[in-house]
Amino acid sequence: MRSYLEFEKPIAELEAKIAELKQLADGGNTDISEELERLQAKAAQQLQATYAKLGAWQKTQVARHQDRPHFADYVAQLVEDFVPLAGDRNFAEDAAIIGGLARFRGQAVMIMGHEKGRGIEGRVKHNFGMAKPEGYRKAIRLMRLADRFRLPVITLVDTAGAYPGVQAEERGQAEAIARAIDCCLDIRVPLVSAIVGEGGSGGAVALAAANRVVMFEHAIYSVISPEGCAAILWNDGAKAPDAAEALRLTAEDLLKLKVVDEVVKEPVGGAHREPAKAIADLGDALERHLRELRGQEPGSLREARRRKFLEMGSTGL
Repeated sequence: MRSYLEFEKPIAELEAKIAELKQLADGGNTDISEELERLQAKAAQQLQATYAKLGAWQKTQVARHQDRPHFADYVAQLVEDFVPLAGDRNFAEDAAIIGGLARFRGQAVMIMGHEKGRGIEGRVKHNFGMAKPEGYRKAIRLMRLADRFRLPVITLVDTAGAYPGVQAEERGQAEAIARAIDCCLDIRVPLVSAIVGEGGSGGAVALAAANRVVMFEHAIYSVISPEGCAAILWNDGAKAPDAAEALRLTAEDLLKLKVVDEVVKEPVGGAHREPAKAIADLGDALERHLRELRGQEPGSLREARRRKFLEMGSTGL
């Protein structure tokens, strides 16, 4: 069953009628091919029109869609010989961030990213993609390992933010995030990051302080969630749509602000409608940026990465 968002109700109604007609057609008693084609064309047109004018809050809903590809899906389609590496060698394994060695289109890489999990058990296991300090310390360990063996690093970001629980704070959540960002800026190998769903706060930046940052068309990237912003500014979570517009968290806005380097188009209707195509298109973008960075001097890669983030926002908003 396809899951529809609130603003997709007209599309849902059309596609429900199409499904009913297909069932009738399968019975073979009635020729309804013309009506079926008409409805399919209308649904496709409605889908195109709807997704051509999404607002920031609607894009937030798409970025959070339960059927969007997860880290496991990207690994399954984009890389070969994936060898997961677990634990931070200090406290525990954190399933919210998964990483390991792999071969990406013929090149050995270190790949890591947030995993939200599917279903109730999967989401609980992966803590809804919200990492604890040990998750970020694991990411640091893997980036240092990649740096030692001169392996490019690919990170896939999809998190509402770092886990805000008391135990995480007691174990040094802020310090772990800061050290992860510092590690991103310090390693001397190519680092390419992709915002594939939600890019929430420091929990996202900890894996995205990269040489190149690409972003899916309907992903979001912000210092705070729209709900959190609305609660702080207006003490009213219902104003989240207004906050989403004010935060300028869409890929289009962030490309203009030079926070991201490229926006990767999604299939009409979002990455969840055609996940295989969306993943393949993202893979093409990642491969292109890695190819451009390959061969650059280690010191130059690090210096360019640091300069990129120091200059961010210097031209004003």
